[in-house]
Amino acid sequence: MSDRDLVELLQCRDQQGFHELQQSYGPLMRYIISPILPDPREQEECLADLSLLIWDKIHLYDPDKGGFKTWLSVLTRNTALNRARSSRASVRSQEFSLETLSYQLPASDPTPEEYLLKKERLEHLKSAISSLHPKDQLLFYRKYYYLQPTAQIAAELGQTERAVEGKLYRIKKCLKNMLRKDGFSYD
Repeated sequence: MSDRDLVELLQCRDQQGFHELQQSYGPLMRYIISPILPDPREQEECLADLSLLIWDKIHLYDPDKGGFKTWLSVLTRNTALNRARSSRASVRSQEFSLETLSYQLPASDPTPEEYLLKKERLEHLKSAISSLHPKDQLLFYRKYYYLQPTAQIAAELGQTERAVEGKLYRIKKCLKNMLRKDGFSYD
């Protein structure tokens, strides 16, 4: 079944579309979730949350902006990261009660200037990453975007962990040099 047919089924709220989604993309979603949420129960709960989110948000998918697999990968990653953050926050809130904090924490919202600087830096970083060799881009994204462990990447590429770490070090060094030329520092 093509992605277009799958999206059409999901948009029509057809249960067959949901079944096809699990068959075609379930392994990819699990692959993305597992390094972010190591606990199997958390992974399953995240997958359930993700399935509901896809069901509710499929109307937001725009094929003109990118492929379905890309949309699904980003949605999966963000859902797993949000779940990991909320898990950490709930653990922290259990450790610290409001009574133990005797002062008001400052707001962490960025100022408009900080927001613009961050946006500009992000654009420069994306541009620098896109100038890398496609294999280097993939390696960089696997490690730092999808948060895959070095051991997993090495095993899947048939390399040693040390070789992968060395390549990642050279990629980061190359990116830093490119960004310094543009007047940015990411140290």
